[in-house]
Amino acid sequence: MSVWHGDLHKRKPSGGRKRAYRGKRKFEEGRFPAETTIGEPKKKIVKGRGGTMKIKALSDKYACVTNPKSGKTEKVEIIRVAKNPVNIDYDRRGVITKGAIIETSLGLARVTSRPGQDGTINAVLLGEEES
Repeated sequence: MSVWHGDLHKRKPSGGRKRAYRGKRKFEEGRFPAETTIGEPKKKIVKGRGGTMKIKALSDKYACVTNPKSGKTEKVEIIRVAKNPVNIDYDRRGVITKGAIIETSLGLARVTSRPGQDGTINAVLLGEEES
C-alpha cells in the first residue's frame, strides 16, 4: 500500500465526482512517517525530489540538548518520552516528533528538530515554569 498525495480522488466544488483522466504520478507519491523511537541508533536514507537526500531517524538514544540560559549544547541520553502533544497514541508508544517533551539526565526538554526528516534529535531544555 502506498501513500498518494494527488487530488484526483477528491470532489468538485459543486459536490460532483472528479473522474480520473490519468494514472498516478511519481511526484504525487508520499511515504509513511518514520515514527522515531528510543533505542539503538538506526537511520534510513531516502531519496527525495530534486536529488535531495532525507535521513530518517528510525530510532535513537541520544539528543543534542541546548540550555537557553547558558547557551551550551550537550549530547545526552534520552530516558523516556514524557509527553507528545501531536498524538495521544505516540505518548504510549514513545514516538519522538517535533514538539515532543523528552526526559533527559539534564531534565525535561522539548524537541525542536524533525527526527523523521532531519535524522537528528535536537531539543531545548525547559524551565521549571514550563514543565
